[in-house]
Amino acid sequence: MSFLTIEVEKPRAQSVEVTENTLTVDLTDGRTISVPLAWYRRLLDGRPEERSHWRLIGGGEGIHWPDLDEDLSVENLLTGRRSGESRRSFNRWAGLRLSRAKLRRTKRRR
Repeated sequence: MSFLTIEVEKPRAQSVEVTENTLTVDLTDGRTISVPLAWYRRLLDGRPEERSHWRLIGGGEGIHWPDLDEDLSVENLLTGRRSGESRRSFNRWAGLRLSRAKLRRTKRRR
């Protein structure tokens, strides 16, 4: 008995665009995924310059926003999974973010 083996290559991200309301990712297989930014609170709360500062990770298997400490996988985008971050975790991150912003403003005034 013989079997036919088909190798399926996972789609990977090749470009990312984040607008005020939408995250759009172009994939290597020609598809484009768009999801509401509200699915990812850190991206939603980020400033435009922070949202535009991203890099591909794992050869395009994911996307990382260093300024927002956010990572998304192409697999989760394809399956429609929203952020799994708890409210407590998000609030802790938001509090640290606010503290850092206040510290930067204080340093600039000196």
